Amino acid sequence: MAIRHFITTQDWTRPELDALLARAEAFRRSPRGNELAGRSIALMFFAPSMRTRTSFELGAFQLGGHAVVLSPGKDAWGISFKRGEVMDGDAEEHVAEVARVLSRYVDLIGVRAFPKFQDWTVDREDTVIRAFAAHATVPVINLETITHPCQELAHVQALQQHLGPELRGRKYVLTWTYHPRPLNTAVANSALQIATRFGMDVTLLCPTPEYVLDSRYMDFAAQNAAENGGSLRVSHDIKEAYAGAQVIYAKSWGALPYFGRWDDEKPIRNAYKHFIVDEAKMALTDNAVFSHCLPLRRNIKATDAVMDSPRCIAIDEAENRLHVQKAIMAALISP
Repeated sequence: MAIRHFITTQDWTRPELDALLARAEAFRRSPRGNELAGRSIALMFFAPSMRTRTSFELGAFQLGGHAVVLSPGKDAWGISFKRGEVMDGDAEEHVAEVARVLSRYVDLIGVRAFPKFQDWTVDREDTVIRAFAAHATVPVINLETITHPCQELAHVQALQQHLGPELRGRKYVLTWTYHPRPLNTAVANSALQIATRFGMDVTLLCPTPEYVLDSRYMDFAAQNAAENGGSLRVSHDIKEAYAGAQVIYAKSWGALPYFGRWDDEKPIRNAYKHFIVDEAKMALTDNAVFSHCLPLRRNIKATDAVMDSPRCIAIDEAENRLHVQKAIMAALISP
């Protein structure tokens, strides 16, 4: 039987995603279970984590399983991923051995690996998690690479909690916000995918065309919108985008044309600090809910008033990471 991975939601049908969300909602109401009794997951962190590590460790524990946390290059050997590489550098072992050995020990493998931020043509291949999936003989879960599918489901679960189960036709704005340094596009890519997958009318709001996301994710979003009764458009006009919106989702990301040349991009980014989500912009909406994947720099990405508003659902979304990840682990263990 072919191994089922959870690397991108695009590999899962809409009914399958709905089933995961239903299971997540059941876990929200009744957190404990035995779905992972006697089972284990290796969590490979090549990048920092707070919510992801905590929610996966606790999720496995609450379902009777055990999580082993590893940070290659820190508390575990460094790993090489290139096929045919002469390994005379810092890496001590190759993913071909790591993935197969871990598969003999554990039932699931989670991988978190951010881009190198040097060459997008290389980073967009998602080499680390794809290599694990190619060599592992157990399911592999994306803990965030160039997409963040666990965050996608937590986001949708939070929206359904506050707006109702049917999200089709809701006016959804994914807005770029300023950050003092360029960030990964993963959550933005994922937000665009999942919002269109659930039939929302999605606006990608960003300062200039240079901040439009990779064509792969724009194409996925357009396809999703066509298949699920939603829409997709790009806007550079703050007032026009916010007007009548029912969901505002904020994220910072670097401009892909400047990928690896961030000093050249910095003056452009610095000119758009006014993209911060504040009370005046939220007043233009149709009483919209606001969210962010966290961590969030207050009064840089969003003001205190927005974050402390009862319409801010970021904490609910963060909590839901625990529930959706339990649903994912349980589904992969017992399809």
